[in-house]
Amino acid sequence: MKYNRISSTLFEKNRKKFVQQMKPGSIAIFHSNDEVPRNGDAFYRFKQNSDLFYLSGVDQEDTVLVLFPDCPNPIYREMLFIKETSEQIAIWDGARLMPKEASEVSGIGQIFWYHEYKKTVHSAFLMAETIYLNLNENDRSVDTVPANQYRFAQEIKNRYPAHQISRSAPILANLRMVKEPEEIALLTEATSITRAGFERLLKFVKPGVWEYEVEAELIHEFTRRRSGGFAFDPIIASGSSACVLHYVENNKICNDGDLLLLDFGAEYANYNGDLTRCIPVNGRFTPRQKAVYNAVLKVHREAGKLIKPGKTIPEYHQEVCEVMTEELVGLGLLSMDEVKNNKRAFAKYFMHGTSHHLGLDVHDTMHRYGKMQVGNVLTIEPGIYIPEEGIGVRIENDVLVTENGLHDFMAGLPIEVAEIEDIMNA
Repeated sequence: MKYNRISSTLFEKNRKKFVQQMKPGSIAIFHSNDEVPRNGDAFYRFKQNSDLFYLSGVDQEDTVLVLFPDCPNPIYREMLFIKETSEQIAIWDGARLMPKEASEVSGIGQIFWYHEYKKTVHSAFLMAETIYLNLNENDRSVDTVPANQYRFAQEIKNRYPAHQISRSAPILANLRMVKEPEEIALLTEATSITRAGFERLLKFVKPGVWEYEVEAELIHEFTRRRSGGFAFDPIIASGSSACVLHYVENNKICNDGDLLLLDFGAEYANYNGDLTRCIPVNGRFTPRQKAVYNAVLKVHREAGKLIKPGKTIPEYHQEVCEVMTEELVGLGLLSMDEVKNNKRAFAKYFMHGTSHHLGLDVHDTMHRYGKMQVGNVLTIEPGIYIPEEGIGVRIENDVLVTENGLHDFMAGLPIEVAEIEDIMNA
């Protein structure tokens, strides 16, 4: 991995919090993600299961974590199964963790080879009353491929039909929503790398460059700073492409007079940054572009004031939409009659949420109707999209909810019209 090793104390702390929420006499199993095939004999770059990483720090394939905190046999209370390395694997793909290294990374003493998993764990299952299964319960998920966790869940239900089954996901959502200091440090690094990418682009963008050239500048900056790459497929959208919310083709020329919407983030140690800025390709906003941009910036700032512990995201978003509606009326995009007749009139120009949780996943695990808490890391990203004018503006920062307000990971990054224009024209 490119990132510096993380202290095992983080993962020890995370496991302790999780097992405190388990029912007595229960066992929990966590699997690594599959290696996903591309074509031929190639695979996509491996991405670890976020929950497994959160609890162990192990960042490689063929890994299983077993937690059975009150097992009478101490061997089974914490077990980690890892891929057995070999000389051939070391030559072709690079050596995997040895047991001592896996123990140092995770803080777990009982390390076994992956192929020993079934025969070793069977007797532990027989001593347990309840089995915690770890499934992807992100309510945005539209997975159609039966991932490792689902295959394992079906196997467990078939092999141990008399056991009680419980869900790990609700527990982990509660835990992962509130970041530990070590996680905040990792998010600070991810957002710092993301910031550097944007600062590089302010000096690079000009009429005639291609969107994919802008993307190339970002990955260069990320990689040289030990990032694992993009946190998600970057959106480099010039002109009317900015009105396509998930535009990722990045294959058009950036024309004089257009705005360029940039939505991207760097990944560091599996933690993610997420930034959106909108800049004029030629370095100067037109009066109309400036008006739309400043309207979005006002909503962005007001949204930050509305984030409070104890408030739900739907409640908060509704308050933001009221501010947005006022700005849309001010821009002449909505009339007062339209607003009176349709409370969701704003959705014609602002059709997505204002904020999402951020962490090991870009759209991090959350309880959608749960209350915001100190320790949450959220994005703030209002936008206005006017296809008929070829203008799309979104402004996004990442913030930490603290006891004393918000800590903005992007504080000091150019955001005002004058700041952006001054740097682009220096």
